Amino acid sequence: MVAAICFAAAVLATALVGGLAASGSGGVYAELEVPTWAPPSWLFSPVWTALYVLIAVAGWLVWRAAGLAGAKTFFVVYVLQLVLNALWTPLFFALGLYGTALIEIVFLDVAVATAIVLAWRHSRLAALLLAPYLAWSLFATALNLAIWLLN
Repeated sequence: MVAAICFAAAVLATALVGGLAASGSGGVYAELEVPTWAPPSWLFSPVWTALYVLIAVAGWLVWRAAGLAGAKTFFVVYVLQLVLNALWTPLFFALGLYGTALIEIVFLDVAVATAIVLAWRHSRLAALLLAPYLAWSLFATALNLAIWLLN
């Protein structure tokens, strides 16, 4: 139970960094020229809430299956993807660095995909729980590119 709480706390810290940086994101998003396929701003919060729960559970499942020592590489990548996740929002919304945010989110995509491959070795369920995160991150990458080109 303590480990599950630790994973939840790590993911919550990631969400809080993003949330603080995104405090004015609704207004920023509304002012951007976005592609026709862009989702409404209200959708991001519930999607990310669900994804953060999946990310925390996936980390816990790998820990439960292999421990920190048994899945060291996974946990290095897991922490890396959390850091990259937390960095994207300030780059995009707080600083308006759409091109830099695009480069950064590509690294996030690679980190999440790598985490899925590494998780698969220890817990297939954990890997599957990370798949929606990768799908959303790839969608966000395409959206970031479109917004950068349009603005």
